[in-house]
Amino acid sequence: MYRRFAAIWFCNLTTDWMIRRRPALYHVPFVTAQPAQSRMVVKEVSPVAQDKGIAPGMVVADCRAILPGLQVFDHQDVCPEKLLHAIGEWCFRYTPVVAVDYPDGLILDISGCPHLWGGERPYFTNLITELNKYGYHVKGAIADTVGAAWAVSRYGRQRLTIVGDQEHSILCDLPPSALRLEPLMLERLTKLGFYRIGDFIHLPRKALSRRFDDQLLKRLDQALGHESEMIQPIRPIQAYVEYLPCLEPICTVAGIEVALTQLLEKLHVRLRKEGKGIRSCTFKGQRVDGDMQQITIATIHASRNVAHLFKLFSLQIPRLKPDLGFELFMLESPLVEELLPDKKVLWEVGGSDSENEVSELLDKIAGKIGRKAIRRYLPQAHYWPERSFRVTFSLKEQPEVSWPEQLRPIHLLPRPERISVTPGVSGDSFLFFVYKGRMRKIQKMDGPERIECEWWIKKEWPRDYYRAEDEEGERYWLFRHAIHNMDKPEWFLHGFFS
Repeated sequence: MYRRFAAIWFCNLTTDWMIRRRPALYHVPFVTAQPAQSRMVVKEVSPVAQDKGIAPGMVVADCRAILPGLQVFDHQDVCPEKLLHAIGEWCFRYTPVVAVDYPDGLILDISGCPHLWGGERPYFTNLITELNKYGYHVKGAIADTVGAAWAVSRYGRQRLTIVGDQEHSILCDLPPSALRLEPLMLERLTKLGFYRIGDFIHLPRKALSRRFDDQLLKRLDQALGHESEMIQPIRPIQAYVEYLPCLEPICTVAGIEVALTQLLEKLHVRLRKEGKGIRSCTFKGQRVDGDMQQITIATIHASRNVAHLFKLFSLQIPRLKPDLGFELFMLESPLVEELLPDKKVLWEVGGSDSENEVSELLDKIAGKIGRKAIRRYLPQAHYWPERSFRVTFSLKEQPEVSWPEQLRPIHLLPRPERISVTPGVSGDSFLFFVYKGRMRKIQKMDGPERIECEWWIKKEWPRDYYRAEDEEGERYWLFRHAIHNMDKPEWFLHGFFS
């Protein structure tokens, strides 16, 4: 088979990625740097800084002497390997064989793909243009070999180069570094006066082998196509999907449950091998008339418990409308997570694994009343009641601080609501208050507890909170502003005690 390869070189990979995340850096000169021999050395340079004479390998102190306004970021905060892998997966739309070429390139096996775009030039132009739209400065080349495509993409003069049968002539004009040689070998070639590949490509192979090791000949043969070169392609993520075709249409609930059980058991085998669990799963049934029926579940924790997942699905099975019957069932899990291995204990104290039991109980409740109706509250390090807690949906997340020791209401209103009061003997007490058109008579009242807002967040009047109980035994959390309008204080209802 006739093979064609494309090499893509990201001229400013990490800095382009940073500009994508922070568009304000587009016109700002900046670099990424990391320590080397007690000095900060530049690793990547933004296009603006590159135009000002800054280059990789320079010392940061020297760069700032040239350009005082230069911004420096830690290179450790950027992961080019992960970034290249993500861009490589994006390239699957152009070819199924994509390999990462660390630290700043991709190699694509495009054999049999360009004709879908009308030829190699429109194919590769579309690919390069799309990457440019995402903010990446790239150069690329297509050739018969990986070595030739790599060399031309980095050392060619054009942004996009299509190489036909002239690899030999093109390589002769390129420097020895285009052959992906080690730095020591490049230094030896330079000392001998070999500044172009054409200076030594026609020399006897035995002479080159004696003077240099086999690496030079190997790279030459790979670039010219005399020796094959293998690439390690990225493996696309396989979807967590299981299928079950039916010999006869399934119309009964019992038949649907049997199909669901078989699919869950098949998916369980793969999840167990990979140490993962389901967070979201969809059960689909294709009817004889082509219509697709589906139901979806979600779990708070990753789970591969077949019995538990079946119970969650069983709550929604009545929603399926088989009509003439289902001829194909499919179980798909678009969201999976790593599942920690089961803990083994010598004995149980107070029952079994309570965390798993609680998460499974919440899954069942969510299947009946909806996941939005379930909330978990964690304390936050704030005095102001509205900011003293936050909502989370994870059972594993641990609070950073403990709940306050002071007595707090079980139900806190989203916003304090103004109430009308009948003043008592003192300004700190009253006999009646009206809330939602109903008058409440106060029997007991305890307070005040002064709570002040954090001045560095927002300027608010301090509040004096009271715990009050009416003649029916209902208990309230009330407050008035501690300083503002003392003659005629305004009272607010903020919460209810159990």
